Formats: sequence, C-alpha cells, structure tokens
Amino acid sequence: MNANNGRNPGISLDLDWVESARVNRSAIERRAATLLARRTVKQAWQAAWLLRAITLMDLTTLQGDDTPGNVQRLCAKARQPVRSDLLEALGAAQLPVKVAAVCVYHEMVPTAVRALAHSGIPVAAVSTGFPAGMTPFDLRVKEIEYSIEMGAQEIDIVISRRHALTGNWRALYEEVKAFREACGDAHMKTILETGELATLRQVYQASLVCMMAGADFIKTSTGKATVNATLPVGLVMCRAIRDYCERTGYKVGFKPAGGIRAAKQSLDWMILMKEELGDEWLQPNLFRFGASSLLADIERQLEHHVTGAYSASFRHPMA
Repeated sequence: MNANNGRNPGISLDLDWVESARVNRSAIERRAATLLARRTVKQAWQAAWLLRAITLMDLTTLQGDDTPGNVQRLCAKARQPVRSDLLEALGAAQLPVKVAAVCVYHEMVPTAVRALAHSGIPVAAVSTGFPAGMTPFDLRVKEIEYSIEMGAQEIDIVISRRHALTGNWRALYEEVKAFREACGDAHMKTILETGELATLRQVYQASLVCMMAGADFIKTSTGKATVNATLPVGLVMCRAIRDYCERTGYKVGFKPAGGIRAAKQSLDWMILMKEELGDEWLQPNLFRFGASSLLADIERQLEHHVTGAYSASFRHPMA
C-alpha cells in the first residue's frame, strides 16, 4: 500500500462508495478459519509475539465499582506489566515493555494522568455516552472536551448505531466528524459496536464512513455487548482499512475489544493483522487490543515458557 504517514484527516462523504459495498459472509468466514489454521507461533517466537502483544494493549478498567485506588494499581501494572525476573529470564530486561495506553471512564482520567506521569503512557477515555451512545449530542461533545481538559490524549467514542442500522450514512458521517473536531489533537478511536449491527456489509459501510469522517482508529466493540470482537468482523474491518488506505493514502488503526482474554487470542488477532495489512500494522500507532484480563494470561504463558509451569491466576490480580 502506498500510504501517507500523517494522521487521517478524513475525506468528503462518498455515498457511491458506501452504497456499492458488498461483503460475502461465507467467504469471510472461510478466510477467517483458514487464516488461523495455516499460521502458528511456537516457543521462543511465541514469547516474543506475546511481549509485542503487551505493547499493543489498552489496559482497561470500565466497571461501575472503579475507584481511584483500583485505577492507580492498574496504572502501576501498566508501567511494569511483566515481572522483572521474567523479563530477565527471557533476555528482555532492556526492552521498553509497557502497555500502549490505559483506558478509563472520563471521571477517572485525572487519577490515571497523575499515576502515569512521566511514563510516556497516554490515558484514553471512553466518551460520548459510552456504551450506548444515547445521550444528547451536545452532552456527548462536552464529555470529549472534559476528558481532554483533564489530560486524556486518546478518546474512544461510540457511534449512534441507529444511523448504521437505518443506512443514514450522512448523519453518521456528520456525527463522527463533529466528534473528531472536538478531539482536536487527541487521537480518536471510533467504536462501531459491531455485535449490534445487522450484517457484515453494515460493518464495512460503517467502517468506511467513520474513516471518511476522520477516525484515527476503528474499534469493534465496547465490551459491554452480548457479542463483541470476532475474527470475521475483524477481517471485514481490516479490508475496509486496506481499501481506504489504497484509495486515499491514509492509514487508519484497528482495535478489537471485548472478550479477548486468552494469550492465544492475542496471537490470532496479530496473525490477522500481519496477513491482511502487513507488519506495519503490528505497532501501537495502528493496532491496539482493548483488554482487561488478557495481560494476566499473557504473563502466565511467559512464566510457563521460562519455568515450564503455570502460575495460579490469583497471582495476577490487577491484570
């Protein structure tokens, strides 16, 4: 792909492109299945890929019982996600292994910003009426502005799914474009909540419209729906990213979120990115995992690689 390294500025809404989109579900599902059957990562290579997965992680807490203490402990884990003795045994003690971002509700942004000071780890805030996106438009814009004032450097917004479900692409475009303007220099990840969209074609179309409106990332899910990130949906979104890049020259990132708990799943998603978009998309500026419990399993797998034994899950309470 002949791509521009700059941030995606968006383009004018191209309804002809959106309406002409077609997605073959059976072909997508076959591709997703055969992709993983042909690729495996073992032993030392697996450990290296898992360390890379940590650096692609938006370590997340989005619970009703979040407290400043919980967020502070999560931020400490973000700074040092793997025990130093394991990194030493892996020969990775000198590597800058830390997560890509910490993602919280906007009320917890100031706590996270203080806890991550001088770490280089940005704070991402979920916004715009997360997770349903059903609050008044002006309030959703104010949420973005508040989080940025409090120090958030990344904003995860949710779209109004009704626009995608009814094919009101102009309304979706104008909404996301307004959110992007409110974000200013903060990078915007646009959550489609794909489990609530009716078809893979709608997933592709919504992905295109959000990128046209200036999204820096497109993201599968809030993690609060019944169905969250799935590989077929991810494949459709990656194809949309590739098509957008080929036509405009701008690279857009991808973030699967929700239900990604096992280290093996992180490898599956990384293989998908490598196969569909190339090694360039295996960097945190273009790929993230939305994860809360994934880190615990990755650390357990790394310990097994070093010692031959799995640690108990209770030894990883903050992952």
